[in-house]
Amino acid sequence: MANQNIRIRLKAFDHRLIDTSAREIVETAKRTGATVRGPVPLPTKMERFTVLVSPHADKDARDQFELRTHKRLMDILNPTDKTVDALMKLELPAGVDVQIKLN
Repeated sequence: MANQNIRIRLKAFDHRLIDTSAREIVETAKRTGATVRGPVPLPTKMERFTVLVSPHADKDARDQFELRTHKRLMDILNPTDKTVDALMKLELPAGVDVQIKLN
């Protein structure tokens, strides 16, 4: 793969899960001879949901829930065919969303 770069973007709700997945991807890419830039932590998206606890009145009683989406970005520079094959066979946990782009 002449002068192509692979950009991998990971998303997950659990930061431990995303860190172990990023570590696995970096180790796999380095083992096959590619150079890796990253993982770069991107800003965490926080969504807050406010729910009324009382079914009828009393607007003072509320619960707040928070959903955090953690993101990581990494670039694999000058990947070989072996690198692409190894990344395709890599098993990642179920809670991690992976986006791959070729530049």
